[in-house]
Amino acid sequence: MTSKRFPRRAVLGALAAAPALAALGPTTAVAHARGPRHRRLIARDDFCHGLGQWAVELERGGTVTASHGVLEADVPAGATLWFRRPFEGPYVLEYVATPVSAGGVNDRVSDLNNFWNAVDVRSPDDLFATPRGGALAEYDHLRTYYVGYGANTNTTTRLRRYVGEAGVRPLVYDYTEPLLVANESNRVRIVSDGSTQRWWNNGRLVFDCTDPQPYTGGHFGFRTTWSHFRIGNFRAWSLIP
Repeated sequence: MTSKRFPRRAVLGALAAAPALAALGPTTAVAHARGPRHRRLIARDDFCHGLGQWAVELERGGTVTASHGVLEADVPAGATLWFRRPFEGPYVLEYVATPVSAGGVNDRVSDLNNFWNAVDVRSPDDLFATPRGGALAEYDHLRTYYVGYGANTNTTTRLRRYVGEAGVRPLVYDYTEPLLVANESNRVRIVSDGSTQRWWNNGRLVFDCTDPQPYTGGHFGFRTTWSHFRIGNFRAWSLIP
């Protein structure tokens, strides 16, 4: 699939294509994604008081801190940062992430990734009951949506729908662009609304899919590997009045 058709709507299962919401244009599309429903703030982190709301899983160590308004992850290998509280849809989640390139050993500019609506099939009532060490293969037992926003040796940006089976990570989309740009902010919005799942960056609808058997609740996680990110302004809103 090339970016010339981007971003069409995927219907998971049948994989049938329908017109993309993005065809309405960025302003109309954003307004439509939010919809007329009231948004109620249900979670936030301004990253001024440590990592109390997050669970950190590291493959080979690194530094993860939260202070002065910034969550900073400077890691030499795989890292996943889970928000400890699960979300139930419909909801909207937003944050800002900047890939750092300033000469540091991990300043590789790669892998702005997300899990959302994640549940571990081995312990479906408690994501953290089954320990993980941060390597990507350890997440194969999740049922979750996953976006890998690429750069560097990751030459594509992709959406997957994990099904909880080792070695099975079904691919929904795979684009050669957009990709990360060093030191530029990425304003991410995730919309989880029943069968509709959308992922936006800087006002652009990157992924838009309809899942006839949707994952409607679970945990959100930042995911990266061998990189350096600064993250801020984490917010989540319920779309239920």
